Amino acid sequence: MVMNRAVLSSLLAEQGVCVAATPAAVHGHHPMSGHDRKELYQRGSWGHSPADSVLEAWGSIKDLPVLSGCGVYDGTELHEASSILVHLSRGGAEVQIFAPDVPQMHVIDHIKGQPSEGETRNVLTESARIARGKITDLAKLTAVNHDAAIFPGGFGAAKNLSTFAVDGGTCKVNSHVERVLKEFHQAGKPIGLCCIAPVLAAKVLRGVEVTVGHEQEEGGKWPHAGTAEVIKALGAKHCVMGVTISFQQLGQRWRWTPDRPGPGCGCFSITCVHEAHVDQKNKVVTTPAFMCDTALHHIHDGIGAMVRKVLELAGR
Repeated sequence: MVMNRAVLSSLLAEQGVCVAATPAAVHGHHPMSGHDRKELYQRGSWGHSPADSVLEAWGSIKDLPVLSGCGVYDGTELHEASSILVHLSRGGAEVQIFAPDVPQMHVIDHIKGQPSEGETRNVLTESARIARGKITDLAKLTAVNHDAAIFPGGFGAAKNLSTFAVDGGTCKVNSHVERVLKEFHQAGKPIGLCCIAPVLAAKVLRGVEVTVGHEQEEGGKWPHAGTAEVIKALGAKHCVMGVTISFQQLGQRWRWTPDRPGPGCGCFSITCVHEAHVDQKNKVVTTPAFMCDTALHHIHDGIGAMVRKVLELAGR
């Protein structure tokens, strides 16, 4: 896909990115139409266009996020959940949110970063905060009436949906979570997981390919890099992947960063890379999200890539 710089600026502006355009670049430019934005979103990885039928089917796709509480240290990572919901909304999916009706492993004081002694909370009740009250017990979920499932991260995935935070590779997965993963997998329906949540797929689905980012901490940028080794020990394949967006300019690859926007030019070919890994065989899509210590908008973009791929797979 090729576009002039002004159209690129319009697209990026919608994502909160400012691009300085030259007068020549904007001459004769008109705001992007809804059709143009629809076409761009249809392209999933921006540079790769799926079948035309994919986007047309998105409006009827029923997608279900599975939450694990409310709060990064003892439940769902709120930014990841919100990003998933935003991208599902943009993709036209019909959303129903689920969570298991079980007690949290513990309650963390998010200011002190320590357990709150004597306090207990329920995963379903806490998840309802994110769902604005519209939430269903995971026990009632079957894959028959839904097209895709997505699991955001947060320590709740490792504490409430499983015992990974305590037991590592010998962990147990919540029985309903395990059932849902197996049902969707056996039905050939896509599953998306981000941040620490891919360990659930690694534990339940033998031989699955997932990513939790890099395998070295790299000076603290990837503080949970050791998770990759546990994933491999479970028999899954770990695919090293970052949380960045690369642009291709006139056949030469270059990286967009806030401090080095690249040479000014009127024509671009855009591809999103290093954002989400797709296991085509198992229809499992994963992205590192907050496994990486990076800017929030990069997390949002990576989750967007994951959601787009899940919707593409669900529409096939």
